[in-house]
Amino acid sequence: MKQKMKKLTVLTIIGLSIVGGGLAAACAAGTGTANTTTSNTATNRATTTNTATAGNVGPSNTMVAGKDEPKSADETPALVKATFPDAQSFTKQHRDLSKDQIADIEKDSGAKIPDTDHHSYLAFSTAGGARKQIGAATIVKAAGKDVVVVYDSKNGSPVIKEVRAEGVPAPFLAQFAGKGHDDKFQVGSDLKANGADNAAAKAIASAVQIDALTMQTLYGAAHSH
Repeated sequence: MKQKMKKLTVLTIIGLSIVGGGLAAACAAGTGTANTTTSNTATNRATTTNTATAGNVGPSNTMVAGKDEPKSADETPALVKATFPDAQSFTKQHRDLSKDQIADIEKDSGAKIPDTDHHSYLAFSTAGGARKQIGAATIVKAAGKDVVVVYDSKNGSPVIKEVRAEGVPAPFLAQFAGKGHDDKFQVGSDLKANGADNAAAKAIASAVQIDALTMQTLYGAAHSH
């Protein structure tokens, strides 16, 4: 028994010499009884931050920070990956639209926003040893199809680079290239059906316009018309 008490005393003295002022401060606060001092391991844990939180819509302009999805398994859709064959990694972002933003987008597009939680996928390349964003893409639903909208950046604003959708004539989809939030998307005047079903063409055009307006609202540079 005496031997155990000696060991306990030695351990207590060692503990006091290690924690020093930290334990003394705790006692001065009036704890009264001996408390176990737990070191703050948070300072020793590497907090993983995704460097793609703020990236580029295109090669030069900065995208406003969004919320990255937890980086576990790669959930990037195959349709998006096929659009960026040179990408080594992807980051999924989501941002919520405010009521005022929704009202503005619906006013400009003349259509209802299907989902206030907007998702986008940022594509990155590590060519040359540096991680660089090479583009961004979204997927919108229209006419029963998954439509991939690929964006570049021009003067701080997201601009459509291309639109892809299985079973939709390429000549119709090619008309979206170069369009942005300031452009019109009316089928029959601004866009031609070019072999696409007229109803499907209108649905796709409306969905792409809403997405272009949303991307400008969430990630585009502020400007006045």
